[in-house]
Amino acid sequence: MKCDVIARGIVNAAKSVKISVPLVVRLSGTNVELGKKIMAESGLPIITADNLDDAAAKAVAAMANK
Repeated sequence: MKCDVIARGIVNAAKSVKISVPLVVRLSGTNVELGKKIMAESGLPIITADNLDDAAAKAVAAMANK
């Protein structure tokens, strides 16, 4: 899957529902770096992860910082 397309969809959905808590997203596929960049530059509380272990650790850390 094209990660930039997925990232744009996630950003649009997050803006639509006005998320207020961090969202951890793991991307893998074509254009993964572009997808991560899109989410990083969105200004939304979206955290990218490289694998599921990384995602779990980042989710725990995000909740600890709340």
